[in-house]
Amino acid sequence: MSLALMLALAASPVDGEKLFLERVYPVMKDKCFACHGDDPKKVRGKLDMRTRKALIEGGDSGTPSLMPGDPEGSPLYIAVTRKDDELVMPPKDNDKLSGPQVDAIRDWILAGAPWPADADKRAVKKWDDVGPAGVTVATSGGRSADWTERKYLPADIWAYQPIRKPAVPSGAAHPIDSFVRAKLKDKGITRVAPPAERRTLLRRATIDLTGLPPTEKDDGAAFETVIDRLLASPRYGEQWARHWLDVSRYADTSGFANDYERPNAWRYRDYVVRSFNADKPYDRFVLEQVAGDEIDPADPEMLIATGFLRMGPWEHTAMTVAAVTRQQFLDDVTHHVGVTLLGQGLRCAQCHDHKFDPIPTRDYYGIQAVFGSTQFADRTAPFVPAENVASLAAGKENTQLRLGEVRRRKQVINARQEVAVAAFLKARGVEKITDIPLAERDNAGQLGLTKDDLTLRKLLNQQDEYLSRELLRYEAFAFSVYAGPLREYTSKKVLNEMPGKMVGTVPVVHILPNGSIESPADAVVPGVLSAVSGALAYKVPDTTAGRRLAFARWVASRENTLTARVIVNRVWQYHFGRGLVATANNFGKMGGKPTHPELLDWLATWLMDNGWSLKKLHKLIMTSATYQQGGVHPDLAKLREIDARNELNAYFTPRRMEAEEVRDGMLAVTGELSPERGGPGVFPEINWEVALQPRHVMGAVAPSYQPSRTPDERNRRTLYTYRYRTLNDPLLEVFNRPGSDISCERRDETTVTPQVFGLFNSEYVHDRALALAIALQGKPRPVAEAFQRAYGRAPTVDEGRAAAAHVTKMTKHHQAHPAKPRPVPKTVKRNMVEEMTGENIVWEETLDLMDGYERDKKAWDVGPQTRALADLCLVLFNSNEFLYVR
Repeated sequence: MSLALMLALAASPVDGEKLFLERVYPVMKDKCFACHGDDPKKVRGKLDMRTRKALIEGGDSGTPSLMPGDPEGSPLYIAVTRKDDELVMPPKDNDKLSGPQVDAIRDWILAGAPWPADADKRAVKKWDDVGPAGVTVATSGGRSADWTERKYLPADIWAYQPIRKPAVPSGAAHPIDSFVRAKLKDKGITRVAPPAERRTLLRRATIDLTGLPPTEKDDGAAFETVIDRLLASPRYGEQWARHWLDVSRYADTSGFANDYERPNAWRYRDYVVRSFNADKPYDRFVLEQVAGDEIDPADPEMLIATGFLRMGPWEHTAMTVAAVTRQQFLDDVTHHVGVTLLGQGLRCAQCHDHKFDPIPTRDYYGIQAVFGSTQFADRTAPFVPAENVASLAAGKENTQLRLGEVRRRKQVINARQEVAVAAFLKARGVEKITDIPLAERDNAGQLGLTKDDLTLRKLLNQQDEYLSRELLRYEAFAFSVYAGPLREYTSKKVLNEMPGKMVGTVPVVHILPNGSIESPADAVVPGVLSAVSGALAYKVPDTTAGRRLAFARWVASRENTLTARVIVNRVWQYHFGRGLVATANNFGKMGGKPTHPELLDWLATWLMDNGWSLKKLHKLIMTSATYQQGGVHPDLAKLREIDARNELNAYFTPRRMEAEEVRDGMLAVTGELSPERGGPGVFPEINWEVALQPRHVMGAVAPSYQPSRTPDERNRRTLYTYRYRTLNDPLLEVFNRPGSDISCERRDETTVTPQVFGLFNSEYVHDRALALAIALQGKPRPVAEAFQRAYGRAPTVDEGRAAAAHVTKMTKHHQAHPAKPRPVPKTVKRNMVEEMTGENIVWEETLDLMDGYERDKKAWDVGPQTRALADLCLVLFNSNEFLYVR
């Protein structure tokens, strides 16, 4: 045995075999064996993961995949951490391992990677065989007696137990500090980081609450006063709405092959902003999003709120089965409500009783039955005074002009065909197409047109549909739902209006073993999660209307053991980078356990006792010494031995600004950030190659991405930019802005080479650097002012000298190398393979919004000295001091 392995085993208190059987092997079976062992004839990369010996031997690479005692040297561990772009496993983002799962694999390898010979048999039993410490949980009942009567370790079902407000430990003036320091003391940590310096703390608080860096000098106000001022800023609602929209999967389009616009989804986004700014009690916020239409169908705000239920991707085409797409919606909304509001993934119970948590499949379909009467509708909802409608008239006029041009071009083609058809009918001596033999009618429909004409007309028809949807962006409809009998929808339908009559019945929801709609089992009635303490007695009516409201009242009740815990954990996570429960969407057995369970329950109770006010919760957290401490611990070496991930909060963990904060922060520093709030999404400049790539929507090419005409429109906060599901801004994407298909519980924070290209080489960031340089023109000390704007401080003597020398050097360079103007594109060549003939069709698309386009200032618009100063500004934007919150 190697010295490294002996030391690792000696230092590790982990029972490696137990860890393997309970945590590691089940994950391997679930995530790995499908490609690496279940079918011996199709083992990918010749890497069979079913035995320890095979893992050590490795696959095609010829190197071991597992090195017992050395996680960092084991490709198996490196792959699951996803830190190496060349070695990522499982390959799909949806299948990636959670933090606790990755930690389990690391600890197992450190413990020598033990692998009992009968692992498969014992691991399956191990989940249920919890010994005398196990307890049963009363539920609505599983599909078998064994499942119904199985036992759980109390630590695995903590989230289903009632919330008890614990006594605050002694030792600190602030309750949060008391809980945190008590936990540190228990672990042998007696020292914490000293307080952060004021400038660092003010920047931290400002970015946390508003998503923007401070742009004004410190006025010396007390920190509590600063917090109050930030919470009162309308920018607060924009920042915290963005967090909620990550969780609720907001997008302006539907996704899949039919990535059509959802014209009025922006009203839901603005509803969320208003709710946070108004400090709407969180329990009311939940009620409105799940059942606003049942609370008050006459209130536009309530109709807009229920857009939450439709935020997931969805499509239905002529090639899909209505019953299947309906079931897909029901599965989506059931799971989505679970992870978002209850911190409990429900999808595992879609096919069978949950393997690990006390969630019978009956509960899954009982919650699904809550939404069994939920139907889509674009409901008439007059604009409310708080909504920004200032740009609607101009936007509508612009879309009408574009739509008119599309229809004019269609008419030219149709007119040519009409002349040819008329001549054809005259020659046949008949008056209409129906008078000729059936076999000849298809050919008659193409008379006078070339193959290119036919394809172009199909494209124009698609653009007509696309722009007709866009017109609805400016109308007073809510992307909403209602309770009623089943209806059928299609993706192509521009508007789903409320039915004139509620005709038909609500289908009964059945348990679907293995998730198959072809084999329904028992019928179920609407219900809740029965394992939650007290939930078995709660009844949801089996009526068409009222199901969702009753369910929402249970979700938002004090008796629900999950809801308050979940939201205080999310707020804590966004302030500290990690929640008290690391898996914000999963409070089940396979999720993380609370690092401070007493603090979590104390905060949950405190929130409910304080009217479910999130603003009060922010202030409580931010006035603690735990939040205000610095980022360097006085005994870091010892701390890393005890708490390498800083889960106990002995110091403040720095974080990189999130993608939107990077973009918005640059605009704020340059002075370009528009103060306008709300309204339909705007279109900033993005990489032109990405912007002009063809985006297919159901067999045809959608209109090209074109940025909004004026800088004021383009320089809105990123929150207000139009959110496609199938077209991402590469600058935001490379800085880990998540997609909108699944709920994002916590953003990744990767450090990869493309971020350099996005931040140092992109035209967008160069434009922001130039804008800052232009703003500094005429200032007596432009270099010092650049530092003050970017960092909130003056440069040091050495920094000032180096920066001034760089500007001088680059001025000479730019004098010798003048910038060459580049025009904006006015047209783009398109080609498409015609699906009916296989022929390649080529045409030219006019970028109509580029007429009258107001460009940002470019390098050729300014002199060499300004360009040189812009080079310095570019460096500042690329620095860690600008990009990180400390």
